[in-house]
Amino acid sequence: MSLVSTDQSSALVSTDQLFVHKLRDIYYAEKQIVKSLPEMIEKANNPQLKQGFQTHLRESENHVKRLDQVFGLLGKKTQGVDCPAIDGIIEEAEEVAGEVQNKSVLDAALIAAAQAVEHYEMMRYGTLVAWAKQLGRNDAATLLNQTLDEEKATDKKLTEMAESQINRKGGLTRPRRRYVSDRANPGAA
Repeated sequence: MSLVSTDQSSALVSTDQLFVHKLRDIYYAEKQIVKSLPEMIEKANNPQLKQGFQTHLRESENHVKRLDQVFGLLGKKTQGVDCPAIDGIIEEAEEVAGEVQNKSVLDAALIAAAQAVEHYEMMRYGTLVAWAKQLGRNDAATLLNQTLDEEKATDKKLTEMAESQINRKGGLTRPRRRYVSDRANPGAA
């Protein structure tokens, strides 16, 4: 399998080139996230969720700046390459949000969409941190790891919000488990 860079139409022949390509991938993804978060903020009904999205928008803007720094450290031009993965995640989130009429269910859907984005970012940043270290670029690894830590913290906050209130309000509660004794007495359930 040959990896081809869409930004230069040349084969990636070194780990350094692959690293830069994946930096450009996450740079594009962060820019798309910055574009899509205002719509999520607008659609969110829960004040805590709305505030969480606003905070993450500011963090994402800082992630873009941090990536600018990494490109500078590497002496590479800051630019993105299309990232079909993030485009698909964002497109799916927009479709689902457009189909949901119940405001509480919409908040649960927005959290699910945001966590899909977070998980993609955590995967990508985790890989980039490891590669930066292996390439002897601890300066880049430190910056990328700061972002990774922020992405993990955001995911944790979203999980806590979902589990403590939003999923329940959206009707996503665990049904009461029926036991063998319940089946013997159908009126017990």
